[in-house]
Amino acid sequence: MTSQPDVIAKPADWFQNGFHRFLHSYLRRNFHAIAIDRETRLREQFAAASSDQAAPQDDESLPLIVYSNHASWWDPLLAHFINERLLAPRQFYAPIDAEALQQYKVFEKLGFFGVQADSKQGAVQFLKTTEALFQRPHSALWITPEGRFADPRDHSAELMPGLSHLCSKLDRGWVIPLAMEYVFWDERLPMVLFRFGEVVAIPDASDWDKPRWSQELTTRLRTSQQRLAELSMARSSDPFENLLRGKRGASGLYDVARRLKAFASGKSFQASHGDQFE
Repeated sequence: MTSQPDVIAKPADWFQNGFHRFLHSYLRRNFHAIAIDRETRLREQFAAASSDQAAPQDDESLPLIVYSNHASWWDPLLAHFINERLLAPRQFYAPIDAEALQQYKVFEKLGFFGVQADSKQGAVQFLKTTEALFQRPHSALWITPEGRFADPRDHSAELMPGLSHLCSKLDRGWVIPLAMEYVFWDERLPMVLFRFGEVVAIPDASDWDKPRWSQELTTRLRTSQQRLAELSMARSSDPFENLLRGKRGASGLYDVARRLKAFASGKSFQASHGDQFE
């Protein structure tokens, strides 16, 4: 184990709590809903795993890795939101390209750490940093291993090898695939739909080498993406639990006109254009 457990400063609670208050408001203004597929709730998956390893919420020392497809600029903010809502008190940490981090320095105070992409030195530093983070209680590592923005229906990108290498080095913990899509249905604003894939209890994978890890991680993520695409195309909110109710209506003068028309006709004003996530 590394002798430098404090490679990255833990985010200050006061700063991170303030960021989360801002984030909730910001997401409400920009999305109609942020919703999870109910059939993939994590607690049930942890309980059903064949390993006798404790669930992450019951053992704060267990490493926890969440890896997802990389569809949008919004991904880091959504990851922070999902971590807070569904994995608390796990502390969010995530690698980000070192050059990109220079553009968003505030991310350093929120658990992001810079890595040099596509270099041996960067890979070594990534492994050392994650090893240090997993010595801390309540740590959660979030990764987008596609290494580039990709449409959620495009499954051609190979996952970068750093994730499978990291997983093969661990002897305990959990690995969680996460599929996300940004979709428009009936409303002016888009929705974020997401679902967790089949989790991996690392003790159950003790005989997996790196190629097997790569295959399993890819299959579990792509399978979850495919199922999420089917749900998205069905255009029904019934399978989903909404975690954040966003802004309704068309906004501005158009909603004023609609409100006046409803008042004049004696009807109640309905801001939404459809009945999804009501």
